[in-house]
Amino acid sequence: MAEAEYGHFVDWDKMGDLAKSSGPSKLECKDPRELKNLARQGYWAKNHKLRAQVYQQLIKAVPCRTVTPDAEVYRDIVVSIVGKKEPTSIPLPEFVDGIPVPRYCLKGDGIEAAHKIMSCLASQFPDISHCPALPAVTALLLHFCSEEAQCFEQVSRLLACNDPGRRMLDQTFLAFESSCMTFGDLANKYCPSAHKLIVASAQDVLDVYSDWLRWVLGDLPFAHVARVFDVFLVEGYKVLYRVGLALLKFYRKQKAGQTLPATQDSESVRGNIQSFVQGIGSCVTPDKLLEKAFAIRLFSRKEITLLQLANEKSLQQKGITVKQRSQNVHLAVSAENFSSEIVSTKEMRDIWSWIPERFGLCQPQLLFTTSTHGCSLNRFYCHCEGYEPTLMLIKTTDGEVCGAFLSTDWEERKRDGSKLSFFGTGECFVFRLKPEMERYEWVVIGHPELATSTQPQSEEPAKDEPCGDNSTLLASEPEDLPNRLSPFLSARHFNLSSKNTSMFMAGNMECIIVGGGEGNALYIDADLNHGRTAHCTTFDNPPLCTETFQVSLLEVWGFQDAMTS
Repeated sequence: MAEAEYGHFVDWDKMGDLAKSSGPSKLECKDPRELKNLARQGYWAKNHKLRAQVYQQLIKAVPCRTVTPDAEVYRDIVVSIVGKKEPTSIPLPEFVDGIPVPRYCLKGDGIEAAHKIMSCLASQFPDISHCPALPAVTALLLHFCSEEAQCFEQVSRLLACNDPGRRMLDQTFLAFESSCMTFGDLANKYCPSAHKLIVASAQDVLDVYSDWLRWVLGDLPFAHVARVFDVFLVEGYKVLYRVGLALLKFYRKQKAGQTLPATQDSESVRGNIQSFVQGIGSCVTPDKLLEKAFAIRLFSRKEITLLQLANEKSLQQKGITVKQRSQNVHLAVSAENFSSEIVSTKEMRDIWSWIPERFGLCQPQLLFTTSTHGCSLNRFYCHCEGYEPTLMLIKTTDGEVCGAFLSTDWEERKRDGSKLSFFGTGECFVFRLKPEMERYEWVVIGHPELATSTQPQSEEPAKDEPCGDNSTLLASEPEDLPNRLSPFLSARHFNLSSKNTSMFMAGNMECIIVGGGEGNALYIDADLNHGRTAHCTTFDNPPLCTETFQVSLLEVWGFQDAMTS
């Protein structure tokens, strides 16, 4: 049995192999890079006492505000706050949103201790309004503490972290909800097959993704979550995203080959995923889970932070800062509010599942259509400028359908005068619906080796690139406007090996272009009548339809806030 010094609250009969301490008994490492490697390898995972000591060391190093409650504070306040109540009758703080304390192989008095600790935390951190991860973190740390007061101090330090670049625990609904949207965005980009499964099976995708953090901190078996926490304390919040995405990939693998039922209510899908995660120990080891998680080549922490901030800003603009009944995002596109001459409601829903989560809260708003406004590039700009982002749909005279999600206001084309210059961000993508459905994202998302996400040196203009009409195109990056939601995936955040990989969108009075480098994904002439499509470096796409085509219909859709419309 592992050392009882740190296992007072543990039911060792349920700990299995973890009850037998083995492996190294000391850690002598000060190099952060080496420490990261050791955490990922599970260096201290088989020795309960060593893990407890490492946790103490790592949590003690967390930068905190000057006045942070410690063990002595807990001893002073616990009697007055808990009183003579039976520990089992002590309610959990409202800010945990009804999430129970996970068992994590704790004895009954361990669960009781968690209730007492969280009641005292609520008294010392009155600004916390939403922190559903707290029960899991408290229960986990009780394994590695000699007394309640020590656990209280360690959790307090995680809550009091004041390093703006180091995120530990979300403590407001705004931060939590934006993390769920961010997870949805990452799932869309890095787990497309799993995301497609969720879209096909659940009525409300964001409702399913709202459980992502609970999968990791709450539903995972103890042996798995302890390994995740080893790495989290060293590397931070991004690890949680990685593990959540890995769980989604394993869930999709389990469902592969099964006959899926028709679209279910979101609660059923949430229950299915929760059951899978709780039982994952039968098919996936902790090491295998982390191996899958770190095989995902995510954006840098900086880019994920920008995306998180964009999602927070979107929620603030919609007035969603406290918990409320969420809108069914799946119904943002419904037969009652959507009608297109190019795509069906179902096809538009499929496209909606590809767009960033912060815009998935919106309803489609028709801005321009050639059937009403005519085939005029000037009228195209008049109706589309001032809207960001937009969705362009094209139907050819051969019945083929393709299009593009465009992240940036078309008015941005004017910043270089009459010169035809590229602008936009890496959130742009192109797609085709007929004859088959396929999306092509920014090539850097699938091949991060093409760029490093460090602050580039001053950038020189790109070399001239010949285009369909022999115009000269210079890739240019606009400064962020005050009302812009985010610079997320802005090309200037990346050291790109070639400007050809960041040619997103361009336009003048002679044409509109989407994608560049060795060709254009879409090129439409001034009469909105004829177009071309070819492979381009930016999206690494094949031709989206017949390479030279005639436009039958062209529509541009904006994103209307469904909560204020």
